[in-house]
Amino acid sequence: MCDGVGGRACGEVASQTTVQLIREWVEREAELIHYAHEEARLARRQVVHGPSVAEPQICISPDTVARLGALVRSALQNACYLVHGMAEADARYTGMSTTASVVLVAGELAIVGQVGDSRVYLARGDDVRQLTEDHTLLNMQVKLGLASADKARGRKSQITRAIGLREFVEVDIMAFPLQLGDRLLLCSDGLHEYLDQAADTLIDLFRLHPRVAAPAAIRYANLCGGKDNITALFVELIEGGRER
Repeated sequence: MCDGVGGRACGEVASQTTVQLIREWVEREAELIHYAHEEARLARRQVVHGPSVAEPQICISPDTVARLGALVRSALQNACYLVHGMAEADARYTGMSTTASVVLVAGELAIVGQVGDSRVYLARGDDVRQLTEDHTLLNMQVKLGLASADKARGRKSQITRAIGLREFVEVDIMAFPLQLGDRLLLCSDGLHEYLDQAADTLIDLFRLHPRVAAPAAIRYANLCGGKDNITALFVELIEGGRER
């Protein structure tokens, strides 16, 4: 999920280019992703008669998890280098940049890569949590105790990291286990600025079928004012480690 940075030239070019570059980079490592799927499948077969656990566990070796994390990180950093290079080579693209929130699903493991202030949410039943951290000046102030988290909810702020803003970008990487029925939402700040103070609305959106939830989320944001680009992508993990 990429969202061209507001106030920057050709943000739409930066976002579209970044999506394409990340996809191509990841597809070149299809063998690694398939290996992770198989490793998780074999691990589940070995523990199927073991004691049940309340929370899903990561069934992939730490080495494979690290390799998948490195894949997502390098995909984002490669995109940053190339988008910045486009801006350096062509004055029409000067200053262009974009956010990027990436989820790579391998078996029942998700690797999340984060740059900027788009977000990834996870819903497990009615438990909804934000997985990513906003890379904004306001969020930095909250972490330093200079601003209140309550007052920061729903407020716009200058982003502190973006793809293409500089030649290199620091990427947040996290890994977490999934289970059947889990749902993910990847969205731009044009949506989540209205969800920060409407937790019940977010839960209600996750209860909808994924194909219905995204249009409903966009309608909700537009009804709230729709001041910015609105992007929403809902994904559900179903039988066989597939998504819909």
